[in-house]
Amino acid sequence: MKNIFNIQTEADFRQKCLETFRYQYQNIKVYRKFVDYLNIDPTKVHEVDNIPFLPIEMFKNHTILDHTKNTELYFQSSGTTQMNLSKHWIADEKLYRESIAKSFEQFIGKPEDFVFLGLLPSYLEKQNSSLIYMVNFLMEKSGKPENGYFLYNHNELLELLQKLAVEDKKVILFGVSFALLDFLDFAQSDPRFGKSSAQLTIIETGGMKGRKEEMTKDELLGILQKGFGTDRIYSEYSMTELLSQAYSLGHNIYESPNWMRVLIRNTEDPFSYVEKGRSGAINIIDLANQYSCSFIATQDLGKIIVDPEPFSVPESVLKGPKVLSDRFQVLGRIDHSDIRGCSLLVS
Repeated sequence: MKNIFNIQTEADFRQKCLETFRYQYQNIKVYRKFVDYLNIDPTKVHEVDNIPFLPIEMFKNHTILDHTKNTELYFQSSGTTQMNLSKHWIADEKLYRESIAKSFEQFIGKPEDFVFLGLLPSYLEKQNSSLIYMVNFLMEKSGKPENGYFLYNHNELLELLQKLAVEDKKVILFGVSFALLDFLDFAQSDPRFGKSSAQLTIIETGGMKGRKEEMTKDELLGILQKGFGTDRIYSEYSMTELLSQAYSLGHNIYESPNWMRVLIRNTEDPFSYVEKGRSGAINIIDLANQYSCSFIATQDLGKIIVDPEPFSVPESVLKGPKVLSDRFQVLGRIDHSDIRGCSLLVS
């Protein structure tokens, strides 16, 4: 099969999707049973819109893995010990690492240029987190001695941010939403806390987890911009069941790499799609999921942006490969779904 990272045209994407669908129908037993249950003849699927999307809940009760592969590596969704957690088995770790690197470089820049800090307490306290794996990998690529994680040691983080600002180093702070707000509550009451370095970028990963009063994504971004004194408040959208990431560089407007795409399905009819600009449930194509399932029906709500307002785009993005997919927004969760660890703020 053609390398997914070489996709440059809509025809490339369509061909790769159909190849992947047929491969996964043959080799992913759970997916094949699902397609058969729907009475869909795979030989008659000739368009991307006709590919069946596996409900994301299937990762909670089934092993979604190519039967020809063996692996001990898996990622697990966050949650309490009483919850039935999703497991995503990873047969090709190299593919995941390449997906992380290429997405990050396309939308943000070269990892080697940044110091990476992680304010991700709810994820550090759990094992087998795909988010922690991603940040670990970026730290490894960066190789900076200042790279590191912080749980609730806000004073230590504040001191390091001040030191890096004085040294004028490029810093990326990955943070879960409630932890970023907690840090600002601490830092803004500290006389040492001033405006952050112009070299600081915040990448929030969603997730209030009942720790803070719910607010819209726009409200959250506004608080973070004012508190940290930077317009570079970005967002990352992914989940345990994916091996690719979409990034928002502002305004809660996301873009995905050429091997990942969001489609918006009708919440009343899961086999049809809504018009661009209308909200619905998010279906995700992630071709990096070569050996699990690339076609996932999530419980997130979103919409395709028809005419997005202009927003600041870094030079690294403008010079990067053309993005085939539509820009999209994530609007929250379907009401009847159970709460997942990477839940996003309602916008």
